[in-house]
Amino acid sequence: QVQLVESGGGSVQAGGSLRLSCAASGRTFSSYAMGWFRQAPGKEREFVIAISWSGDTTYYANSVKGRFTISRDNAKNTVYLQMNSLKPEDTAVYYCAAKRGIPNAGRHEYDYWGQGTQVTVSS
Repeated sequence: QVQLVESGGGSVQAGGSLRLSCAASGRTFSSYAMGWFRQAPGKEREFVIAISWSGDTTYYANSVKGRFTISRDNAKNTVYLQMNSLKPEDTAVYYCAAKRGIPNAGRHEYDYWGQGTQVTVSS
């Protein structure tokens, strides 16, 4: 069982940066691939970025490539999402999620989810 808690959301102007954190409970955090998803009002939850259990493989949605990076610290049971050059279309609730095996964009393959943190980007 893994419990996930996101933090770091907030409001920022376009072009700004935010760093989200996702703290995980459980001794097996390092065995899970971790992903970030987001959901804007009236839209489906969509994949953003993911990282392998070891941290050596990452997988990005085209919409965030070059602007967002993901990292993890297995000693701290935490995964991070660094968001730069933010755009109004990045506004959404951001969720972290955990899955066994390789990281990918398949929303339904992730077993554990956090409660989400709001990111609002104004123009």
